[in-house]
This record gives sequence, structure tokens and C-alpha cells, in this order.
Amino acid sequence: MPDTDAPKSDAPKGDAPGRSELASSERTNLPVLVPRPSEVARDGGESWIGRVLRTLFGWKAGSIRQDLEVVLEAGTPADTGFSPQERTMLKNILGLRERRVEDVMVPRADIVSVQQDISLGDLIKVFEGAGHSRLAVYNDTLDDPVGMVHIRDIIVYMAARAAVKPEVNAKRKKPFPADLDLKLVDLGVSLSSTRIIREILFVPPSMPVIDLFAKMQATRIHLSLVIDEYGGTEGLVSIEDIVEQIVGEIEDEHDEQALPTVIRQRDGSFLADARTSIEEVVATLGAEFDIGDAAEEVDTLGGYLVTKVGRVPVRGELVPGPDDFEIEVVDADPRRVKKVRIYRRKSRVEADRQARRAAKPPVEIVQASVPGASADAGAAPPDPAHPSSEPTS
Repeated sequence: MPDTDAPKSDAPKGDAPGRSELASSERTNLPVLVPRPSEVARDGGESWIGRVLRTLFGWKAGSIRQDLEVVLEAGTPADTGFSPQERTMLKNILGLRERRVEDVMVPRADIVSVQQDISLGDLIKVFEGAGHSRLAVYNDTLDDPVGMVHIRDIIVYMAARAAVKPEVNAKRKKPFPADLDLKLVDLGVSLSSTRIIREILFVPPSMPVIDLFAKMQATRIHLSLVIDEYGGTEGLVSIEDIVEQIVGEIEDEHDEQALPTVIRQRDGSFLADARTSIEEVVATLGAEFDIGDAAEEVDTLGGYLVTKVGRVPVRGELVPGPDDFEIEVVDADPRRVKKVRIYRRKSRVEADRQARRAAKPPVEIVQASVPGASADAGAAPPDPAHPSSEPTS
């Protein structure tokens, strides 16, 4: 029979095993699982429950990302060594993984774009008012995009057309400044014939923002159009929009100072831009303006109204809001709501009452002439119980 029992030893239980005992134990074939060194280093003392969770759900205990999130949330600047600005940027970077393109895009209604057959002169005017360095270019509609145009390419094109050879310019009685004759530039030429239209990226709204950022870096194309499942243009994203998700709003010398989008009126109502975010409306009007589950579907006040009535409301339409709020559409077009006025129902009644009072003409009191009455306005009217004894004529 094979020797499968443990060898007996005469040494006391508390003493260390002898050399002969160790040698004999090495010769036995016990069913013991010895983990590999790589498995020991990987597990790091992790319990079997942790290994099951990690295997089934990809759960990781105490990851560096989770630890950093905890430090940024609970730690103080003195403890972490991060300044408030650094803490904000780090939080934004960690949250960037959860953001999608549709969360940062400029909506279609706000896209400044040009048709490919626009003249060079009109294109310059559009750039003047747009305040952007890049514009999307389309064929017939924005749903048929062909690329983008950069203002720098326009300057290069005009400089190349206006260039005069230095030797020719030197022979002139009045040389052109910088060897440029701008009269040689044809401002009536179409954009498509200038061949300065560049490629643009097309991305779905569900694409992670961090992936789009990497794609822009790799392709060196810093403008993208967001295309929906039907091939229509839904929005636009620039590389600046993504960077602002990390460092905050970037405003240059051409950006106008943002005005308040929710303004309180003298009658107690609030005049608001329909593109105002629901968070900003709540911050101004108070927590009573709670739209409930609709906040998961819409981000702006105009979007809430469209969801509420199931269509784009028309100008002058009254839409019941949350709690005792009532929303009047002040300005709208067939595609979107532009401006609204928010009332509380009590203040709405009071505002209508004040409006009626202001519109009602003053009542003029006219004193009727009584026969035989004195011309003196202060004279008392005759007593009907004692008629006058004077004969009537």
C-alpha cells in the first residue's frame, strides 16, 4: 500500500519539526493547491468575494480613479495640495468620460453656416458678424454639408490674388503697400470656386467626448457636425467646446459679455430666453419650479415647453408650468420658441388687472344742467319736496 498517512513524530507538539520529519513530509503526495506567484501578486490578498465580483462584473476594489474622486470630494486644499482651480479641472477631467457629444454640441438652430455658392464678399460679412474662425459649409441645406471654411484660408487666398511682383511695384509712381493690390481680388467669386473648403468631421450624438477629442487631435480637424440616425444635421462641436468642459468658459476679446437670461419684471413676472437651462431657471425662480421627470429628457426652458404640449407652441400661447407657474410664449417661429414670460397665477391675475386699469380711459364727470339752477357750482340743488314758487316761462 502506498504510504499516504502523515508520519508519526516523537517530538513534542510545541517544538519545531525535525529535519527527518520535514524530509518525510516532502515525500508525501498531499492534494494541496499551490498558487502561482503571478496570481498571488494579482490578487494582493483579495477575498474570494472580491475575486467573484471582479470576474463577473469587472469590479475593482480601491482603484486609483475611485481614490482620486474621493480625495477631490472630501479632501481639503490643505490636505490634498490641490488649489480650487486644480480640483475643479481634475473633477471635470474625470467626468469627461461620462459625457457624450450631444451634451456639449451647439444645437442646429444656433449653427452659423454658409452655402457653398456664397460670394467671397458676402462670406466676409458673415464672418464679421459670426465671431467664429470656422464656419460649416453646405450645398442646398444644412442636411447636405460639404465641409468648412477657415477665415485664415480666406486671407491667404486674397493675399495670393492681390500680390504684385516687387520689381513691378517698384516701378510705379505710387507703390502698393506691402506689394498688395486689393483691387485685383474679385469679391464676387463664389466660395466653391476658390477651392478653400476644408474637410469636416461627422460624428454621432452618442459618441464619447473624449473619443472625439482624440479624433480631432489625430486628424487635425477641429470642427465636427453631429449627424443623427437619419442623416440630418443635429448640432456642431468644435475643439473649443470640448476644452471648455475642462477649464470652463473661454472668452476672448470678441466675445460679448453674457447678459442675464432670466430677468425679473416690474409686475413680478420673469422674461426669459427659451434657451435658458432649467438649472438657471430654478436658481432664479426657486425650487418651486420643479419640472419633475421631464428634467431627464430636456435641458432648456424651450425644450420643456415643447415636451409639455407635444409641439412647438405659437406666439401668445399660455402653457401651464409646474406648481402655480404659467408660461406665456412671447416670441416663436415654426421651428422653435425664442422668448417666454413666466408668471405665478396670482401675479398673472394682478398683472392683467393693472393692464386693464392702464388701458381704461378716465371717466369724465359731466354735471347736468338743471333749469333754474344757479350758475354757482357750489349752490345746492333744489329740494323736490318744496318746489320753487317762481312761475315757469
